[in-house]
Amino acid sequence: MHENFFHKLKVYYEDTDSGGVVYYANYLKFLERARTEALFSIGFSNKKILDTFETLIIVKSCNIEYKKSAYLEDQLTVRSFVKSITKTSFFMNQIITKDKETIVEAQIHLVFINKDGKPVKIPDEIYLKFKPYFCDTIKV
Repeated sequence: MHENFFHKLKVYYEDTDSGGVVYYANYLKFLERARTEALFSIGFSNKKILDTFETLIIVKSCNIEYKKSAYLEDQLTVRSFVKSITKTSFFMNQIITKDKETIVEAQIHLVFINKDGKPVKIPDEIYLKFKPYFCDTIKV
């Protein structure tokens, strides 16, 4: 059984269009914030990873399905977990819910790169901290 990261957020006026509906691109920002908080919860930050390991985590691809809209002042929860992992990258599934109803599902492919933009091995320290959040599917 794998664990999940949870991040709660509130929809602000700046997140919406003139009709009070969350603008579709802002869901990507919500997902990014949740991933950043997931990193922080295991003792890392993007800056710390850069300073300590001279690597960055970048989004290689994103597949997102919008099921329902969120609106001004809605309370949302982003659930994130690592679906699969390779030596240099991992897939994170993220689900945004409102009142326990799924409104967005996304699969994000994240890659560790060096300062030259080349994929590098995930640092062991990070891999071990993420391990409880892996699904049973691990790719080599």
